[in-house]
Amino acid sequence: MKQERMNFIMKRDFIIRTTIIVILVVAIIAGVSFYIIKENGKKYEIAQVKQYNYFVLKSGETSGVIDKAGNVVIESNYDDIKIPNPEKAVFVCYKDGKTTILNEQKQEKITEYQNVEPIQLKNITSELMYEKSVLKYEKDGKYGLVSLDGKKITGPIYESIEGLPYKEGELLIKKEGKFGVINIKGNELVKNIYDQITVDGYYTTDGGYKYAGYIVSNTTNEGYRYGYINYKGKLMLKPEYNQLSRTIEIDDNENAYIIASKNGQFGIMKNSEQLLPTEYQSIVYDEGNDIFTIEKSKKYGITNKEGKILVPTEYKQIDVTGIYLYAQNEQGTTVYNTEGTQVNIDTNVAILNTDNEKYKIKINNKEGTKYGVIGKNGEEIIPQEYNYVEYLHDNYFIVSNSDSRLGVIDDKNNIKIEINNDSIQKINGTDIIETITTNGNILRLYSKDMTQICEMKEANVENKNNYIKVSNNDDIKYFDKQGKELKNTEVYPNNTLFAKKVDNKWGYADKSGNMVVEAKYDMVTEFNEYGYAAVQKDDKWGSINTKGEEIVKPTYKLNDIEPSFIKSYYKVKNGLGEIYYTNNK
Repeated sequence: MKQERMNFIMKRDFIIRTTIIVILVVAIIAGVSFYIIKENGKKYEIAQVKQYNYFVLKSGETSGVIDKAGNVVIESNYDDIKIPNPEKAVFVCYKDGKTTILNEQKQEKITEYQNVEPIQLKNITSELMYEKSVLKYEKDGKYGLVSLDGKKITGPIYESIEGLPYKEGELLIKKEGKFGVINIKGNELVKNIYDQITVDGYYTTDGGYKYAGYIVSNTTNEGYRYGYINYKGKLMLKPEYNQLSRTIEIDDNENAYIIASKNGQFGIMKNSEQLLPTEYQSIVYDEGNDIFTIEKSKKYGITNKEGKILVPTEYKQIDVTGIYLYAQNEQGTTVYNTEGTQVNIDTNVAILNTDNEKYKIKINNKEGTKYGVIGKNGEEIIPQEYNYVEYLHDNYFIVSNSDSRLGVIDDKNNIKIEINNDSIQKINGTDIIETITTNGNILRLYSKDMTQICEMKEANVENKNNYIKVSNNDDIKYFDKQGKELKNTEVYPNNTLFAKKVDNKWGYADKSGNMVVEAKYDMVTEFNEYGYAAVQKDDKWGSINTKGEEIVKPTYKLNDIEPSFIKSYYKVKNGLGEIYYTNNK
């Protein structure tokens, strides 16, 4: 299944016309997981990082390493340090143009290889920036692979080794001037016979980019020619096309639907099978209705994803709006349904499907655009009196009034959330509805049945792995994904001390609620997994340990709303997502 669309609404246009094909992937890998991949009969393992044992330490312009207890492992006297796998004591240290691999005892490792480097992951947003089980090395201008413990995987036979976009565990190699793909075990996945290789971008929630294939190309006298190889490494299309892109919105792991062109004409391929000949000027996929808009001789038509023509290419324009196709020519507008059958309806009316077959959104543009809801048999459920309606869940709908204010109603047209909000969203992966009213900057949270569970001014919401945190300068609340309020002792069951507010100041109490650390701080955080908490006083942050001892008095002026410390070092995340720690003022 594709990653669910976040149901976020601000001010929107009155009709959404789906006429854009998406080429680039928008789903992002947000975590690190353990899995076995089988490609071309070759199994290989993507390492799991369960805990962080080591961190890069930045001190001014130099770098070192600390461990999770805050002990300095490598002094900060290197130009840069990279840690491929934060569980393992393998540190790639750079100084004066020289690379050295050190272990926790500051001993040199992998000394038999030159210029040993971690391999950066491409296009993956994560704190883990590198392949976690292999390094590349250089010998006589050629590159090979070596494991983190120094075992040779391949000889120095490649002109280059780089990460392949989106595909952790797979590497783009260049050999004899041509590109191919190997895995981290050195097994060949794609032969090195191509001038370029990229990933098609196909993504699924359960498999990530596992089922993504490869777009390959070679240079000819007429320019680049593109072909396609599936995720199993099987050649589907020879590199003979001028352009080629997979329709990644179609959920089908084993079948790739490809828009390909020759000599400026486009067609549709399903793997190696031609569904639509390359004789069209443009082809655009509509994900909502699972159809393609096709253009031929400046006329438009519609085909389904199996290549069956639903609407002939004889119209000047086709607007896909909801469940109807509005085809226009000199004689007027002809309306089709998405099966290609002509229907007789008012052309001022549009019908949109929802995620619930019981409801459809009805839009009337005859006298100003108004939205309502009808049942599957066309019966009116909610009158057309709103400036916007969108299905939320169960029997609830987000609606907008003439002032572009947002609220929630049920299918009896009863107001469940007042129509006075500037934004409404369902927090991704939860049953919680979040609203924001700009006037007063008030944030409210509602459970699935629209019961208000939280109200807070100038609040920040953080969607953690198994809970939601809501906080401002005065208060902190926690909720599970269903909207039940949690105690901090439930959120942090392994902690011995917990943040507690007394007389508008914060301190720490034990599980029984007995104060252990005096409530003297303006704001605090809970203790992190390393046994340290951040405390704020007079707009400055410091850290304490689990004994309540101030490791660093509040002296750091930090922008982070929830800083994290390891002893006297605070966490920083750079623009690429990589983290390090520092004690710079």
